[in-house]
Amino acid sequence: MPQPRILRIAEIFPSIQGEGLRQGEATLFIRLSGCNLCCSFCDTKYAWKKGRGYTLEKVREKIKELRRCFPARWVCLTGGEPLLQDIGSLVRRLKKEGFKIQVETNATLYRNLPVDWYSISPKPEKYFFQPQYRKKAKEVKLVVTRNLSLKLIKKLRKNFPETTPILLQPQSNRKWSKKLGVKLLNQALRADLNNVRISLQLHKVYGLR
Repeated sequence: MPQPRILRIAEIFPSIQGEGLRQGEATLFIRLSGCNLCCSFCDTKYAWKKGRGYTLEKVREKIKELRRCFPARWVCLTGGEPLLQDIGSLVRRLKKEGFKIQVETNATLYRNLPVDWYSISPKPEKYFFQPQYRKKAKEVKLVVTRNLSLKLIKKLRKNFPETTPILLQPQSNRKWSKKLGVKLLNQALRADLNNVRISLQLHKVYGLR
């Protein structure tokens, strides 16, 4: 008999979406293990590790259990980098259960999946992303690190439709990063860049997971 497909997962938990345009919505999170970038400023470094092995059925049972107490309609697949693993069967299974699916990715990888919401976050130094995201991404999140510049924001703004917002998200809500984010937003306004916004990590404001 064929062996069940195993996904390496760091954690599965209910919370609110704290980042991006879906901010504030009840969401069930599946944090997959492993990352191909391992950025120094990452706030979920524990997800780089191997994680626990879950079959698709075990994930489905866990999500159904959480949904009974926390009836969210969205599932967010995050990481680490979720697209390092073959999540196609999981996405299709969750869609059959009636969920809407968000994938948070660094955009270095792409899989053709029936996803409702791609949230991409290109990372320094090259801020590379797969070209399919030009049309697929619902939002582009840029962590406001010390080396983020107007030049980089201009480059990314040119690569996406103006209807796709670019969000300047402070690094772990730190004061220096919020100050820099406001400065970059003002520069973007003076440079006539449309749909550039500042953001934050709402779950950290509320002290949520």
